[in-house]
Amino acid sequence: MATKAKHLLRPALWLAGAALLSACTSAQTTSSISPNATVKQTPIPKKKQVYHYTPADRDCMKRAMYFESERSSRDGLLAVGTVIMNRLTSDAYPSTICGIVGQEKQFAPGVLTREVKAAAHPELDEAVDAIIRGERNPDVKDAMFFHTAGLKFPYRNMHYVTVAGGNAFYEKRGKDGELQTPPPKPADEYVLALVQEAKDPLESIGRKEFDVASIPVSESVLTAEVPVPVQKPASTITLYTEAAPAKADPTAQLILANAKAGDWEPRFDTSTGAKRPAAGIKQTP
Repeated sequence: MATKAKHLLRPALWLAGAALLSACTSAQTTSSISPNATVKQTPIPKKKQVYHYTPADRDCMKRAMYFESERSSRDGLLAVGTVIMNRLTSDAYPSTICGIVGQEKQFAPGVLTREVKAAAHPELDEAVDAIIRGERNPDVKDAMFFHTAGLKFPYRNMHYVTVAGGNAFYEKRGKDGELQTPPPKPADEYVLALVQEAKDPLESIGRKEFDVASIPVSESVLTAEVPVPVQKPASTITLYTEAAPAKADPTAQLILANAKAGDWEPRFDTSTGAKRPAAGIKQTP
């Protein structure tokens, strides 16, 4: 009897021990977590807007930076480039860099046609590439306007932010302090992507930047010879009169019948004794 009781107690003791061990582990795990602890979340990267530019756009920015900054400092070059990028990302201006620089009475006269000194190219190239990579003059902020430093104007909406490269940069703000133009995008919310100018005319058509009439004809295109239609002989007028019934002719008569306008076809007349049409005018070839 005692042996049997021992056998019955063993499973019960084993289950009780397992329950105590589980409770101990849960208590340790729970106690190790601080009630004030915060779970760190991995930030989801935000998609950036892409603005495309061509080699011509790069040259337009380079020219504007050259003729507007007086080449006095790198900060002056970047300041002009920052204004151009502010305008590019604002809805108030053209959608291309060349369109912005080429606007009438906005940048220096002849900015797109005057000569750029060769000695200035290295410094200009470095500054332009820096702007394309995302570098900006931080003091320019949201400014989209500038004029020669030292000039004074009576307008109350001109809020100056900095002076660089011989120019005074300013934002246009209303009495409430808000920008009077659509705000530009921050530099960390967009990127510039280079688009090579299309050399293939068909590719240009796909981009709707090419005139179809100016596409050169490739020599590999075979031109088919178009046959010249043979003119019909001058039509003659034949007058038919009432005639006596004709005798049956074992040989059918070949007649050119005008089945459709301008479409002549041969057929055999096998009628016997049929009267000809009443007198009238019929054109024959």
